[in-house]
Amino acid sequence: MILLLIVIYVVFISLGLPDSLFGVSWPVVHLEFDMQESFASLYSIIIGVCTGGVSFISGKLIRKFGTGKVTLFSIFLTAAGLVGISFAPNIYVMIIFSVILGYGAGAIDTGLNNFVSLHYKAQHMNWLHCFWGIGVTVSPMIMSQFLTGETGSWRGGYRVVALMQVVIALVVLCTLPKWKGLEGDNSAESEEKTDKSFIEIFKIKGVITSTVSLGLYCSMEFLLGTWGATYIVNTLGLSPDTAAMWVSLYYGGIMVGRVISGFVSMKFSDNTLIRGGIIVSFIGMLILLLPIGANALVGLLLIGVGFGPVFPSTLHAVPERFGKQYSADITGYHMGGAYAIGFAVQLIYGYVASATTFKITAFVLMALCVGLALFSEKTIQTVKNK
Repeated sequence: MILLLIVIYVVFISLGLPDSLFGVSWPVVHLEFDMQESFASLYSIIIGVCTGGVSFISGKLIRKFGTGKVTLFSIFLTAAGLVGISFAPNIYVMIIFSVILGYGAGAIDTGLNNFVSLHYKAQHMNWLHCFWGIGVTVSPMIMSQFLTGETGSWRGGYRVVALMQVVIALVVLCTLPKWKGLEGDNSAESEEKTDKSFIEIFKIKGVITSTVSLGLYCSMEFLLGTWGATYIVNTLGLSPDTAAMWVSLYYGGIMVGRVISGFVSMKFSDNTLIRGGIIVSFIGMLILLLPIGANALVGLLLIGVGFGPVFPSTLHAVPERFGKQYSADITGYHMGGAYAIGFAVQLIYGYVASATTFKITAFVLMALCVGLALFSEKTIQTVKNK
């Protein structure tokens, strides 16, 4: 049990490693491929459809093959996608391999989140997502090293991360029997389950509002992940490698927030952690509005700290809110629906900001944060009344 938990911690690093590569490399990639900056939104939504699409069917895949095998195959998919991207001669080939990357990431995300919410306590869910934060914090730092200087290339960053993915996949391969052993305890229960349809899952009271709240959170996280570096370069005139480092600080804030919330979760509920995270991130958005130049980017760090507990606490609450029987399906639908909302909002933002000004960023984030608070509270009340 302890060994498997350590392995899952490592796998969460692999889950985060690819997530921030595109956003920090795009200011250079779009010039090399002669693409408009706004194309990043369309590119991201294509990948989001793949990632979210897998989330909708991952519950069935997990019940059939087990979390360990699904995770192993998916990590190898992400490694293959990263290698392909690094050799892409144009944006079209990059999209093809990014689709592969998206399929792999979606299956890992749903499988591990459901597995941990069923078998481990709330602090582990937060700390595990902190390790995702390590992945998304480290990869921009890696990429920034390759972007530094006139001859820097973004391709090397993708290749280094792909190698790290392969190493992590080999660790999972060596521990497959441990995954089977833990899931085997629930095998009889799994065989008795009958599948619910997509519509039946969303008819469960509170599922829709909970999914929308997670979607609004993902909208903010995706927006800053994809457009944060572009916002810094265009609005403040900083260099791409400096912008990448600031985005790393934002992801570092998420990581710190999850470390703190892991300890806090021993005393407080998932609902309390979600509320606290929303308040802290909103304060960070206010700081981002202050007329203090590059110093306002400290707000990014605080936004990250506030974001820390929202995603893991929402997913950890799924079995308690909606029952364990279909938790894998509901977790997958949460993530698929959240990705759809998140990438749609990020797409619209990208085109609007590119056509007007990236100075609207803080205002858009604040509006989304208010929406998150409203839908989160609606979910809590609905489940409580039920």
